Amino acid sequence: MLGIGAFLAGWISWGCFTNLSNSGQWRIPLGIQNLPAVILAALILLFPESPRWLVDHDRADDGLATLAKLHSNGNINDPWVQAEFAQIKETISFEHEHEAKSYLELFRNPSAFRRLFLAVAIQASIQMTGVSAIQYFSVTIFAQIGISANDALKYQAINSILALIAQAFCMLLIDKFGRRPTLIIGNLVNCVMFTIATILLALFPPGTGSGGTAGWGFIIVTWLYNISFSFACGPLSWIIPAEIFDTHTRSKGVSLATMTSFAFNTLIGQVTSIAVENVGWRFFVVFAVCNFTNAVFFYLVLPETKRVPLEQMSSVVFAKEAPWIVVGERAKLQRAQAAAAAVDVEVHDVELKKEMA
Repeated sequence: MLGIGAFLAGWISWGCFTNLSNSGQWRIPLGIQNLPAVILAALILLFPESPRWLVDHDRADDGLATLAKLHSNGNINDPWVQAEFAQIKETISFEHEHEAKSYLELFRNPSAFRRLFLAVAIQASIQMTGVSAIQYFSVTIFAQIGISANDALKYQAINSILALIAQAFCMLLIDKFGRRPTLIIGNLVNCVMFTIATILLALFPPGTGSGGTAGWGFIIVTWLYNISFSFACGPLSWIIPAEIFDTHTRSKGVSLATMTSFAFNTLIGQVTSIAVENVGWRFFVVFAVCNFTNAVFFYLVLPETKRVPLEQMSSVVFAKEAPWIVVGERAKLQRAQAAAAAVDVEVHDVELKKEMA
């Protein structure tokens, strides 16, 4: 949905800038933002609660019915539904005995703190890839290489189409490639793209009149960067925090991670225009370096969570004895256990399908 919103915003902004010459250039795009917010507020009332939430709030029958509706066309006696329902009840019963009463639990429990650390670090790192700087200040940044405001908005609108395609491929392939390698490689590609863009900005400032040659190189690099970001970094910054926390810490953990995202987003929004004005292309070295350090950081500390059930995150991936540094001999055993947990789920699903047949 973020991608769809960016797509609409890009084309609306360019259309208003091209066809209007008064304050409507920015007032209309800004006002249109209220429309999806109203629609979301109205439709959210129709959303069903999740099965886990229902069971967690003493509405087990409703939870079973919702689970059946989602997976077996309403058949509550479906073997897979019954097995999943039993696992949910068992997990929530355990979590009630160890329930997080406050945000302090995220800091007192070593397993919960490790997950919080990763979730917050992921959200902060995503903002330091430079994506918000390009999205918010495309006109200012593109002007550094001699590209007009009209063309900058047009190219960014095209960029939003590429982002949607990349996000769609992420949804299709992420469970095949895994979270860890995708995020590491994505940040490395981002680093290369930002390095090339920085070099182009340094060598071909507006006064050189190179907007038609180096300018196209800069545009293509930003497109390639956006494809990489939208396939790897953007979606995973929301997927990973949502899936690593257990039920009783998820809302608190994800809220802190989201707060971190918007805090760093605000930071980038406040300093980018000032930095571009005062130091020019040198500001973008920061993002090239941060993308590289992101890749190194995730290589060291990010475990693979592909296909690992929520119920086994605590006992396998984020068990108390699991190492924080996920490279080395000790980490190999942990990765093997996580892979085994994922395989067990697949085998279990196949067996249930055979029973149903």
